[in-house]
Formats: sequence, structure tokens, C-alpha cells
Amino acid sequence: MNQSKLLAVLGIVLLVAITVRSTFYMVDEREKVIVVRFGQVLRYDDAPGIHFKSPFLDDARYFDSRILTLDAEPQPFLTKEKKYVVVDSFVKWRIDDALKYYLTVGGQEADARRRLEQVVNSGLRDEFGKRTVHDVVSTDRHKIMEILTANTDREARKFGIVVTDVRIQRVDLPDEVSQSVYQRMKAERSRIANELRAQGAEAAEKIRANSERQREVLLAEAYGKAERVRGEGDAKATALYAGAYGRAPEFFSLYRSLNAYKESFRKKDDIMIVDPSSDFFKYMKKPSR
Repeated sequence: MNQSKLLAVLGIVLLVAITVRSTFYMVDEREKVIVVRFGQVLRYDDAPGIHFKSPFLDDARYFDSRILTLDAEPQPFLTKEKKYVVVDSFVKWRIDDALKYYLTVGGQEADARRRLEQVVNSGLRDEFGKRTVHDVVSTDRHKIMEILTANTDREARKFGIVVTDVRIQRVDLPDEVSQSVYQRMKAERSRIANELRAQGAEAAEKIRANSERQREVLLAEAYGKAERVRGEGDAKATALYAGAYGRAPEFFSLYRSLNAYKESFRKKDDIMIVDPSSDFFKYMKKPSR
């Protein structure tokens, strides 16, 4: 009997706990909650805090209201030039209207992500189809993201979703196209490098030719100046010799003869065949005063 009473008490306590649990629900500020009874939405805009619902009849369904990220798989898109590019993008979004979110996608995050991905891909297809590869890679990339964010947010509000940002992480060419583009870029860079080398070689030749010309001019000017100085020196020397000869011709003649003797008989094996009666031996035969 005591055991039966204990089981009854435990059953009553458990029933009360279940009733209390199904009667009250808590709304966190990071969540949105809708209260549903037999598939019909009763409330969807409760403020954060503890709220009451009919036990066993009403069901509280929770949705994350923080900013979420949709990181889609890279997709190929056709540009204006009919060339494919592979685009990697992501979307920042959050639930704004819990009722509309529940009615359109059933409150399923996977369905919401699929709808968003379709909208973003459609926008990317339209925007990339209007532009060339150069535009989407460099000049218009920021503009495309602005347009995509505005258009995706407008479409996503139909599902109770707010899109805060759409970003293009990377735009790549397909592997086979990338290889051909790489080869063209390599050939173009090689052509530019060869042109620069040719221009450098031409400039070097001009500098070298100009330097040689300046060198020749400087040498010619220096040689001309040296010849003038040498000529002036020779003229002065000749004038001095002439003046000295005029003042003492006999001494000058003796001096010249002595120098001639010294140069002629510098070495022991020097041989000279001269007529003994010539003037060369004048001062040896009859040295005068």
C-alpha cells in the first residue's frame, strides 16, 4: 500500500512538472518564437522573457535571429564575352519576420538557405552576363556586390529574411582557361621583357657611342693643346739656341761637337767611318780657345 501511494505521488509530481513545462516557455533575445496550435500560428512577436501558453495544445517553435552565413559552393557563370568564370560568394542574413519565415519556408533553415542561394545565383548570372571578365575581376566587382545585396535583400524579405551583405570572395577562370590565360600572360610578359632589353641595349649603345665620341674629342683637343705647347717650347728653345749661338758661335760649335763626340763614342764597339780631314775632328786636331 505504501508503495502504491509512493508511485501515485511520483506520478502526480511528474504530471505537474510536465504540465508546468508545457505551460511556460522562455524567449531569448537571440531567438524568435512562434506559438502554434494545430498548425495555426497564435503568436509570433513575443518579447524576450517568460511567457504562458496552453499546455499540451500549444507548441513553441524557436528560430535563431542572429546573423547567419550562407557560404555557397563556387558556381560557374557566363560573362558578356561568353567565357565562364567560377565565382565563390557568401551571404550574411538573419530572420526578421518570424511569421512570414514560418509560412514561406516552414521555419526550415535548409529551405531558407536554398531559396537564398537561388536568388543570389540568379543575380550573379544577370550581373556577370552584362560584363566582361576584366570588369568582373577588377573594375565592377564592388558595384556588383552592392547591386546583389540590394536585390537579394528585396527578394529575401518575401521570406521574412533580411540580407545584410553579399560578398564575392573570389572570381577564377576554369582550369583549362586559366592555363591558356597564363600562357598568354607569360608570352606577353616575355615580349615586354624583350622590348625592355632591346631598349636598354639601344640606350647602352648610344651612351657608349657618345662616351667614345667625347673621349675622342677630348683626346684630340688634348693632343692639339700638347702639340701647341710643344711647338711653343721648341720655338723658345730654338730662339734660345739661336741667341746663344749668336753671342758665342765658337763656344756653341765646340759644345755641339763635344756632344756629338759623346753620343758617337758611347759604346766600345761603336764604329764610325769618317774622313779624318772632315770638320767632325776639327777640335780634336786643333783645339782652339
